[in-house]
Amino acid sequence: MVPHKVEKSSGKDDTHEPEQHSRLARMANWFDSRLGLSYELLRPAPRYSINPFYWLGALAVAAFVIQGVTGIMMMLYYLPTPTQAYSSTQYILQNVSYGRFLETVHFYTAYAMIMIAFMHMMRGYFVSVHKKPRELMWVVGMVMGFVTLGLGFTGYLLPWTVISKSATDVGVGMIDALPQPLSSFLSFLIVGGGGDSTELLRFYDLHVVVLPAVLLVLLVGKMYMLEAHGISEPVSGSSSIPEKRTLISIFPDVSFYLLELAALFGSAMLLISVAFPLNLPPQYSPQLAAQYVAQPEWYFLWIYQILKISAFEGAGLPIALSLVTLTLIALFLLPFIDRGETRSIVKRPKFVTLGMIFVAEVAVLAVWGFITPGRTISDEQAALVLGGTALLVAVLSFVTYKLLFHGLSGRAPSIAKGSFGTRKSIRSAIMWTTACFVFLLVVGTLAISSSINLVVELIWEGPSIARVSSLGLSLIGLSLSAVTTMYLLYRLDLRRGAIKRRIRTFEVGWKK
Repeated sequence: MVPHKVEKSSGKDDTHEPEQHSRLARMANWFDSRLGLSYELLRPAPRYSINPFYWLGALAVAAFVIQGVTGIMMMLYYLPTPTQAYSSTQYILQNVSYGRFLETVHFYTAYAMIMIAFMHMMRGYFVSVHKKPRELMWVVGMVMGFVTLGLGFTGYLLPWTVISKSATDVGVGMIDALPQPLSSFLSFLIVGGGGDSTELLRFYDLHVVVLPAVLLVLLVGKMYMLEAHGISEPVSGSSSIPEKRTLISIFPDVSFYLLELAALFGSAMLLISVAFPLNLPPQYSPQLAAQYVAQPEWYFLWIYQILKISAFEGAGLPIALSLVTLTLIALFLLPFIDRGETRSIVKRPKFVTLGMIFVAEVAVLAVWGFITPGRTISDEQAALVLGGTALLVAVLSFVTYKLLFHGLSGRAPSIAKGSFGTRKSIRSAIMWTTACFVFLLVVGTLAISSSINLVVELIWEGPSIARVSSLGLSLIGLSLSAVTTMYLLYRLDLRRGAIKRRIRTFEVGWKK
C-alpha cells in the first residue's frame, strides 16, 4: 500500500488572493454605485419632479449659459490691461449697440447664478440629497459652488473700477490670512507674481477660460451621476401616490418644462436689466480708492463682517478665517458626517436646526455688513447679535419640533396617585412652558421698545437704511413673538379641552 504524499504548506494564505479580489470588487461596486458607470442614460423622470425646486441646478446652468453668451460678446471689445480695461468697458457701455444691456444682463445673471447655487445647496441640505448613494454628487456640487464663487470673484475685477478693485484687494487680503499652505497656493493661483498687470491678466484668464472649463467638466460628471441615480424621492412621501410615481419621458415632457423654466428665468433677467441699467463707477486709482470704504461683494460680505469683530482683528484674523474654512469643509464633507439613513426633516432636528442657524447667520452678517461699512464690531455687540440670532432660531426650531412635528396628546393623561414618573413629566412640561412664555415676553418687550425708539428716530432724524432695516427686524420679532404666544395658548387650551372656536391651522400634527 502506497502512502499518500503529504505536501508541505508553503506558509502562504491561499485565501489571500480571493479576499483581495473580493475587496477590489467591493471597491469597484462602490464607485459604480456612486458614479453610475454601468447605468443607462436618459432615464425618464418621475412626475413629482415637475417642480421648480427640483430644478434649481438647471436654473443655475441656464444662468451660466447666459453668462457665456453675453461674456463672449463682450470679449470682442474688452482689453485686459490696467490702462485699457476701464476704457474698453466704457466703450462697450456707450458705443457698442446694446452694450449697456449686455453688461447689465451679464452682471445681474452672475448675481442670480450665485444666489440660485446657494438655494440649491441649502435645499439639498435640508432634504438630505447627500445620502447614499449620492455622496459624490454632493461633493461635486460643492466644488461647483466654489467655482461659481470664483467666477463671481474674478469677474468683478475686470471693469477695473474703484469699487471692484478695492473689493478685490479686500478679498485677496482675506486669502492671504488663510492658513498655510492654502493661502500661498490660492494667492499664487489668483494673483500670480504680483503687480496690477499680472493680477488683472490672471483674473481674466481664470474668468474666461479656466473656471468655465472646470465648471463644464464638473457639470458633465454631475449630470452623468444624476442620470445614474435618478432624481431623489421627496421626503414628504408624495411619491407613494400612484399618479406621482408615473414616469414621464425626457423628451418632450421634461425638456419642454426645463425650457419653460429657462425662458421665465431669462425673461426675468431681461426685465430687471431693462428696469435697472448698469452704471459704471469711476476708474480705479490709489488716490480715489483712499476715499472709498473697501468691502467685498455681498456673497463674501458675511465672511468679511466676521473679520471686523474686535476679537479677530490683527493676530486673530487667521483664527476667524480658519473657523470659516472649517465650516465650509464640514459642508463639503457632509455626506460622511450625516450618515443616518433617514431623510425626513421631522426626524433630523439637529442637522435641520444647524442648517437654519447657518442660513440665518449668513443673512444677518451680510445685512449687518452692508449697513455698517468699515465699522469695527465690538465683541459684546457681536456676541449679542450672533448669539441672539442662533438662540432665536434654535428656540423656534425647538418649539416647532415639540409642537408642530411631535404634536400633543388629545387627552390629558391620567395621573396615577404617587406616580413619580408622571409627576416628573408634568413638572418638566410646566418648566418648559414657563420658560417659553418668559422668553417670548422678553423678546416682545425688547421688540416693542426698539420699535418705538426707531419710529421716534425716523420722525426726528429722517429715514436711513440702517433705521428702516432695524425697524423691520423689530417688527418681525414682535410679530413672531405675538403669533407664537397665541399658538402656545391655543395648544394649551386644546389640551385642556377649553377650546370653543377651533383654528385648524394651529392643530397641525395634533394626535387625537
